[in-house]
Amino acid sequence: MQTIKAAVCHAFGDPLVIEDIQLRAPVLGEVEVTLEAVAICHSDISFAEGAWGGSLPAVYGHEAAGRVSAIGDGVGTVAVGDPVVVTLIRACGCCRTCASGMPTLCETPYDGDSGPIKTASGGRLHQAMASGAFAQKVVVDQSQIVKIPATMPMDAASLISCGVITGVGAVVNAAKLRAGQDVVVIGCGGVGLNAIQGARIAGARRIVAVDMSDEKLAVAREFGATDGVLASAEKPWRAATRAMGRGADAVIVTVGAIPAYDCAPRYLAAGGRVIMVGMPHSGDTSSYEPVVLAAIGQGMVGSKMGDVVIQRDIPWMVDLYAQGRLKLDELISGRWRLDQINEAIADTKSGAARRNVILFGN
Repeated sequence: MQTIKAAVCHAFGDPLVIEDIQLRAPVLGEVEVTLEAVAICHSDISFAEGAWGGSLPAVYGHEAAGRVSAIGDGVGTVAVGDPVVVTLIRACGCCRTCASGMPTLCETPYDGDSGPIKTASGGRLHQAMASGAFAQKVVVDQSQIVKIPATMPMDAASLISCGVITGVGAVVNAAKLRAGQDVVVIGCGGVGLNAIQGARIAGARRIVAVDMSDEKLAVAREFGATDGVLASAEKPWRAATRAMGRGADAVIVTVGAIPAYDCAPRYLAAGGRVIMVGMPHSGDTSSYEPVVLAAIGQGMVGSKMGDVVIQRDIPWMVDLYAQGRLKLDELISGRWRLDQINEAIADTKSGAARRNVILFGN
């Protein structure tokens, strides 16, 4: 066991504590990655606030990049020194969903309480989301990592691990948006901006951004939105319909706000689909009229992590970034040290940040 620094959650809603933890060496099929960057996702914040329960103490963080520093037996996809991104998508490759090309829905459970990390005294420490990346190093399954070019900045690379694949994938994989179609993106945070980018890359005719903030709508235009609508306006779907000249073929809900889910179907054209990405707190409910959806062939479908296959989808997104067609550097609002993580979380919760990134070694 080696000793590393990590940001540990001991009680839901309390500040994270920077402390020493123990990390074991990688075993069969596992990879140790020394992290250089980890982004703060709203899912990390929701978990740390107790929105979805879970085991404590825990180390959160799941949107990371670094270099391979050790490998276990049976790992042939990477070597020590390789730059990689680290995701939470741990896939067995053998269950029904993995075999069907849906690794984000892998049915093989993972027990984070029995993962590679322990407290400094050897006690139980939960590796949240099979990652635990608010730490100097992680040990993860080889299915969770993808090699990236050595020239790619690690702060930009870390964003691909969750926010980018979730937003772009929701449009390309879940909505299957085609060139010339129209899309509404509700919420212009990190995931929403990436959904807008995905729609632009897919060739959407009109991309209507919906948010509570004029400032965020202005940023959405920088990422490819053709129109912006304030969610606080009376019946904002009417303004969106006027902008498109019709209803949307796809509505991407990237926020976990129940009012957004309640009104999402109202933006749709006949035959359109609501893609549910944002995650409300457990127990929250939304309502809609099923007769309308049934009568005009509309639908609602969940999308987890953009329905991606990371070994397929991350390389082409990296290539789009290299070409200048996928904005990553522009998504970064601030760069912080690990000992500043609570300030970075507070800044993220303020709603102003696109993505805050923790840099290690700074």
